[in-house]
Amino acid sequence: MNMESRDGTSEPRSGVSEKGALDVLENVVQNSLSEQRKARRWGIFFKLLTFAYLAVLLGVFLYRGAGADVADSHIGVIEIKGVIAAEEMANANAVAGSLRRAFENDACEGVILAINSPGGSPVQSGQIYDEIKRLRALHPEKKVYAAIAELGASGAYYIAAAADEIYADKASLVGSIGVVGSGFGFVETMEKLGVERRQYTAGDHKGFLDPFLPENEEEKEFWQSVLQVTHEQFVGVVKEGRGDRLGDHPDLFSGLIWSGEQALELGLIDGLGSAGYVARELFGQDNIVDYTMKLDPIEQALSRLGVAIGEGIVGQRLEVSMPELR
Repeated sequence: MNMESRDGTSEPRSGVSEKGALDVLENVVQNSLSEQRKARRWGIFFKLLTFAYLAVLLGVFLYRGAGADVADSHIGVIEIKGVIAAEEMANANAVAGSLRRAFENDACEGVILAINSPGGSPVQSGQIYDEIKRLRALHPEKKVYAAIAELGASGAYYIAAAADEIYADKASLVGSIGVVGSGFGFVETMEKLGVERRQYTAGDHKGFLDPFLPENEEEKEFWQSVLQVTHEQFVGVVKEGRGDRLGDHPDLFSGLIWSGEQALELGLIDGLGSAGYVARELFGQDNIVDYTMKLDPIEQALSRLGVAIGEGIVGQRLEVSMPELR
């Protein structure tokens, strides 16, 4: 609505000129276009980032494929490194997949298990052991040698027992044929703090070995029997794999760990040497192909990030651990 001035002309009631209104509108349009251009640039950036990620994955896949399908005669190496567990790199699925690729490649003359591990899950170790035995039966012409670096203990030695022969350095740590299951007890601490534990279960032993309740002798004996059975399985595997090469030392299966030199005397290993020594002297091969399944750098970064976040949020859980071969 316009109003007439004293001289008869009209002017906008709001006091804003038409030119000012056009300027405001022009600014709004320009800002909108600018935001659209920024959105397009970010869209292009993320598309390029996605493309680069896919290209890296493709490159890693092709690289792995090339390593596994080498036509020239060679020896396959599979690393068993770090803790043996389902969520770690040394897990049964990954190691078994690596083993199958090596055994199924006609150009692969034999396999070296490059071991540097303190052990871990008896389930994961047992599954890897079983897969080695299965593949050896299917491909009897291919030898499997285990080469222990700094450490081949517990579950790692369990796996090594499936090999035709085991080698280690004179200073390597070998053995630890035992089983452990550990936990904590906080009963007296809770009493001092005035904290009451309230647990509701269905099943007489569902709260089995709860660290916040007094130790139950019946459950303690049962848990010891579980550990004992697992230990007997471990001992049986070692005896099967090593046969009459084993010595008769009374502490052989006590959980003690031995140097490579001592392990040789006890029959836990067959000789002193590295993976390179095994390839050159036993296989007579210089051409070595790594069949170990590994995460690409992006997956490793994401995995580490996930672990860091999980540890920061959850912290360390105070509970009875599952049995471990160590």
